[in-house]
Amino acid sequence: MATKLQSADPLAAIDMAVDRAAAALTAAQRPDGHWVFELEADCTIPAEYVLLRHYLGEPVDELLEAKIGRYLRRIQSPTHDGWGLFHAGGFDVSASVKAYYALKMIGDDPQAPHMVRARTAVLAAGGAAAVNVFTRIQLALFDAGPWSTVPTMPPELILLPRWFPIHLSKMSYWARTVVVPLLVLGALKPVARNTKGIKVDELYTGEAVRAATKAADPKWLWTKGFNALDRLLKAGDGLWPTKLRRRAIQACEAWVVERLNGEDGLGAIYPAMANSVMMFDLLGYAEDHPVRAIARQSVENLLVIKEDEAYCQPCVSPVWDTALAAHAMLEAGGEANIASADAALDWLKPRQVLDVEGDWAEERPGVRPGGWAFQYNNAHYPDLDDTAVVVMAMDRAGTADRMPIDRGVEWTVGLQSKNGGWGAFDADNAYDYLNNLPFADHGALLDPPTADVSARCVSMLAQLGEGADSPRMAAAIDYLRREQEPEGSWFGRWGVNYIYGTWSVLCALNAAGFDQGDPMVARAAAWLRTIQNPDGGWGEDCDSYDLDRTGHVPAPSTASQTAWALLGLMAAGEVDSPAVARGIAWLADNQDADGLWGQEYYTGGGFPRVFYLRYHGYPKYFPLWAMARYRNLKRSNTKRVTVGM
Repeated sequence: MATKLQSADPLAAIDMAVDRAAAALTAAQRPDGHWVFELEADCTIPAEYVLLRHYLGEPVDELLEAKIGRYLRRIQSPTHDGWGLFHAGGFDVSASVKAYYALKMIGDDPQAPHMVRARTAVLAAGGAAAVNVFTRIQLALFDAGPWSTVPTMPPELILLPRWFPIHLSKMSYWARTVVVPLLVLGALKPVARNTKGIKVDELYTGEAVRAATKAADPKWLWTKGFNALDRLLKAGDGLWPTKLRRRAIQACEAWVVERLNGEDGLGAIYPAMANSVMMFDLLGYAEDHPVRAIARQSVENLLVIKEDEAYCQPCVSPVWDTALAAHAMLEAGGEANIASADAALDWLKPRQVLDVEGDWAEERPGVRPGGWAFQYNNAHYPDLDDTAVVVMAMDRAGTADRMPIDRGVEWTVGLQSKNGGWGAFDADNAYDYLNNLPFADHGALLDPPTADVSARCVSMLAQLGEGADSPRMAAAIDYLRREQEPEGSWFGRWGVNYIYGTWSVLCALNAAGFDQGDPMVARAAAWLRTIQNPDGGWGEDCDSYDLDRTGHVPAPSTASQTAWALLGLMAAGEVDSPAVARGIAWLADNQDADGLWGQEYYTGGGFPRVFYLRYHGYPKYFPLWAMARYRNLKRSNTKRVTVGM
């Protein structure tokens, strides 16, 4: 039964809703103090997992494959017959080809109705020849597509000096970890051990499959140059000196081994993990070799296996979930909730990376480590977003030992980019020309500063007492001012989308002392009010990431996006506005019987237009946080948010 607000004391009803949500969130906390919730992407990760097992020639796990098959069939679209990149999303040819291939590998009859519908949709979209680069690689690994259509990335790339225009250190962390083992696979061009010999010839239209190149834009000489370079590399394939090629492959191998990251895997993300396993297999590592075995186990650790279905996660999010849930519990208050938050912070403390200079040190040598990663372990790749959120939670809880806070701040300020903002993992990772590489057709090769991550860093510094007039804060706020969209919102790189970005920046501006009289704040708050749904909630579709940046795309109200909008408006000083009251009512009316909120819509960003995430934790802790804050502010004299988030 949903909690209603039609009682004599509306705040008493909210108290009940907050208590139920906090109790349910506490019940989900692990015995050691941390939270971790499922992190679901689209069909591509479970499909690639099935294909990986067959590529390696492993014994078929019929029970597991049957569960993954049921999952893939369930999320097939009933409207366009293929698979999209998010819940209720439009048709995506690359995702659909991978899902179809995985189902066929599992044993689905190509003449089964769901396979016929999928195949018809794929062929209507240009067939398997129309897929993106990473899907072309997947097909080539099974000899189901030609390697000639894959852009050439020679392993000798790893030997180039850092000043060279194309260099691994100039790419984002996720691109580095995915690309390095791929350099070996692309050079040696292996074919899967899959004994079934299953291919997908029926997904080709008969049109000639052309090599993948970036569409030439006369304004971008880089695009034409990189396309020409790719043709040159293809023409010279096989002419590399043997010793140089061997040295390059050994360098790639050593690079991966150094960053293997135990059972958490290379980069702690599925594509890099899977590529590392295939690389080790190709280089002759036995199945029981410690390096290959631990890389293989890292992939298994991503599985979510339920009674009827199973899928593979792209990564796990325990640090992020734990830090955000701790904030929600601190907001809820009360002895038991604060104890839960303290246990979470105790779990987080030893996960701070204090002794590993990760890849970020290439750009910022001399900065001491001090960040937190997103996953259980990912020491080479801590991220600034997690670090800022953890530091703010520790400060908010009054953590006695200030060392983790001080080191987190030191590392964060050391990675501020020249334009005043912060990226997620590196400083000044903004070599835009690299997105013109034929290999980068996903447009996500870089990790430039973004408004949402920058806002979190500003929030952290402001919460710790740094004034808005300090040089680094002034530069950061000026960056945020430049990033504001004409209608008043901010782009959300890591969450969907303008609602997420606007919430993030409004919290930062409030912490830095900007009130609702500031034009930036007033425009943003007005924008949030104008996009509120008629039912009182807020929603935004992933299609808002379209290249034309036209802005917010309306969608049904979701618990997480409603909470973000409410937290943003309250940070802007609008706790008493009718829009906030209606949003709180929507959350109360949509609270489930278990005390939490459900949400199938994807509100997490992986790579805009390419990869989206459904954080199963978002509708659990963000609505609690928003309702508790509303109650707290309504009962306070100041009506002002006093923390950074």
